[in-house]
Amino acid sequence: MRNIRMEKDIILYYGNPAGYVSSGKAVVDPLFQSEELNAFLSRQKDIGEVKWTDGVYDRLVNGQRDTQELTLLKSCRVWQLKPESDIQMRFISLEDFGKSFGEPQMSDYQTVYDGEVETNDLEALYTKFNTAHPPGYAGHSLSMSDVLELYDENSSSFFYCDRFGFQEIGFAPPAQTQTMQL
Repeated sequence: MRNIRMEKDIILYYGNPAGYVSSGKAVVDPLFQSEELNAFLSRQKDIGEVKWTDGVYDRLVNGQRDTQELTLLKSCRVWQLKPESDIQMRFISLEDFGKSFGEPQMSDYQTVYDGEVETNDLEALYTKFNTAHPPGYAGHSLSMSDVLELYDENSSSFFYCDRFGFQEIGFAPPAQTQTMQL
């Protein structure tokens, strides 16, 4: 028995689903990053790129073995207010946030998680980030005023955790201005 092998585009590392291959790209959980796995991946003719992404193992273990299903899911970032942000911004509804501070600004937030998750359902993600924090999660349990971002190579969508459910928001980095010095 080989320690690392491919079965139906799933990369098995000592029997554990470590990643998958889609469109010439291997997406692998960094939990399994090793010289042995790197060597195996470099020998595969159908793999042109390797992307190390948190959460892949969790998704595969939870029964998502269909590569098409895996590629349709977006990755997820959890944004929480920075420690130095105004304390009154925390744990309030989007309506109250807007009245007191305007639209939420990315500059007030920091990323506490970035990885693949087994679903794009916001309510399921709320439960996950409250009861079963994935490896690499560095924040408090998901609460009002936090922002979930679902993204892929082409786009991002941002959702404010509100009093009841989520509200999609336009959450972007502050506009950069350039000054010219003579």
